[in-house]
Amino acid sequence: MPWTLAAPGHSELILKKSRFLGCVQAVEDRAAAQRRVAELRAQHPGAAHVCWALLAGGQSAAVDDGEPGGTAGRPMLDVLRHQDLEGVLATAVRYFGGVKLGAGGLVRAYTDTVAQALLQARKLPVQRLIRQCCEVPYALEGMLRRELDAAGATLLDVRHGSTVRLRWRLPQGAAAMLLQRLQERAQGRLVWLPDTE
Repeated sequence: MPWTLAAPGHSELILKKSRFLGCVQAVEDRAAAQRRVAELRAQHPGAAHVCWALLAGGQSAAVDDGEPGGTAGRPMLDVLRHQDLEGVLATAVRYFGGVKLGAGGLVRAYTDTVAQALLQARKLPVQRLIRQCCEVPYALEGMLRRELDAAGATLLDVRHGSTVRLRWRLPQGAAAMLLQRLQERAQGRLVWLPDTE
């Protein structure tokens, strides 16, 4: 089961006078990750490197930011993979202390920076959300809204015409039970539609 983070976790590691500031946090996508990295660069203008790794399906990335290839981003990404995380950004800001760490030392430093930050973060299971859409007569709109609320669904759109068309999003695990309850309560007067938006 994939996990995400409820709140960011931070760490600080000092190794041979180099200072590593780590952060792990949930992000929506690669664009959000890149915005966060840009913020870190602005906050730490004296840093030698701002390395990062993103584990987010097809948008995953591993960036060494000037460190020798494969010594920063890839090890950070491996830590995220080992923890079975999804939609998580790991960043490490390095202030160079004047002593070279070598490839093995860099891999350990970036790995430890992310691992320590993850110890400070609380993990949550990723909930897959699905969207559903249906039409009902006006007389059933109130019932449908109450059932959606009870199921923890988020109403996305309501359109009134000759019938009422509702679109919502809810956790995948709650969908089957909601479907059953709506079929029973609507007694065949509910029409399921494909969610085309």
